[in-house]
Amino acid sequence: MTKLPGIILVLVVLTAALRIEFLFYLIYLCIGVYIWGRWVTPWSLRRLRIERDFTDHIFLSEESTVTLRIKNESWLPLPWLELVEGSSIDLRGRQATNEALSLSAGEEVVYSYTVRATRRGYYRIGPLYLSSGDLFGFFDEQRRKHQADYVTVYPRINALDHLGLPSRLPFGTIASRQRLFEDPTRPAGVREFRSGDSIRGINWKVSGHSGTLMVKTFQPAISLDSMILLNLNQDDYGERSWRGATEWGIELAASFAAHLVERRQAVGLMTNGVGLLRETAGETPGLTMPPAIPPRAGRDNLMKILERLARIEAGKSAPFAQWAGPACHSLGWGMSILVITGSADEDTCNALHRLVRAGFNPILFLVERGPSFASVRDRARRFGFSAYEVTERADLTQWRRRPQVAS
Repeated sequence: MTKLPGIILVLVVLTAALRIEFLFYLIYLCIGVYIWGRWVTPWSLRRLRIERDFTDHIFLSEESTVTLRIKNESWLPLPWLELVEGSSIDLRGRQATNEALSLSAGEEVVYSYTVRATRRGYYRIGPLYLSSGDLFGFFDEQRRKHQADYVTVYPRINALDHLGLPSRLPFGTIASRQRLFEDPTRPAGVREFRSGDSIRGINWKVSGHSGTLMVKTFQPAISLDSMILLNLNQDDYGERSWRGATEWGIELAASFAAHLVERRQAVGLMTNGVGLLRETAGETPGLTMPPAIPPRAGRDNLMKILERLARIEAGKSAPFAQWAGPACHSLGWGMSILVITGSADEDTCNALHRLVRAGFNPILFLVERGPSFASVRDRARRFGFSAYEVTERADLTQWRRRPQVAS
């Protein structure tokens, strides 16, 4: 409690007893200070308009400039105001915002600082704490808190042709010589005649002009979608390497999704990791197992996948061998399933073999180095699916020098 009312009471008694004119002025001053500190300062704090502008979705290694705009919309000044802006310690390059200033009526101030994304994730910016009070310190500081915002940092995307993966990898539309996969009402161009092409497909007019037999090409009538199956169960990875391996798996999943969308293929994402929920009023962000993102083409779906991958975390969840089958149960027949996991033990291979028998086209990508990948590749071939080891960027450089052939 402030001592100012007691001081005013003492001054009133002294003034009544001594009849000193100067004491009247002190009484008026103390009453004014009391009114200002008791009602005006809290009211002025509530009348502050606060805006925080920044780019809330950025890619790894990008920077985002955070701009704070604070305007005093009241008709009375604030003698002093302290600003303290907090944010996540994982956002590097941040300059601390701790300022003291005064604001006249209608005045606006602008402060800016830069944050840099050093790893993918979902990071907090703010909250902003504001403090003010009277100039004499009779009253406790009045405080106001402006809510926090969040920035999403997408995982790194590697161009798929840089990964050195074989060109025959069956992503998206499955290549076939059957005319079932071509729609004659959707021409796509012409190409040179090859052995096995039907004579009815020859474009005689173009062939006459070019002097070479040319055949018509058509867009596929059936396009089989792709689903990325990302295993983020911590127990399916090594005890010491699970953090790095799962982060690399997330990066690989983002690269696959971007590659397929760029080629106008439909792609979806399923993962058994845990995702961060957005903060709601009165609650803090929590963890939950996210629903599947169904296969769709287009950049909008890619951004949904990248958002999910940015905010997903590895944890204790369902083992891959138990989760994969039920997760894929509702998928369409013939779909390509890009499985990203850490190990290819017997249970994992059996789970993928069941997917093969169910009519799917699983491709296994191991992001954690095992004792003998040759035996894993041989077992995968016997079970009817392909397996590739993609454990680090150094392996990708090796692949470029020594092209692989799809098994």
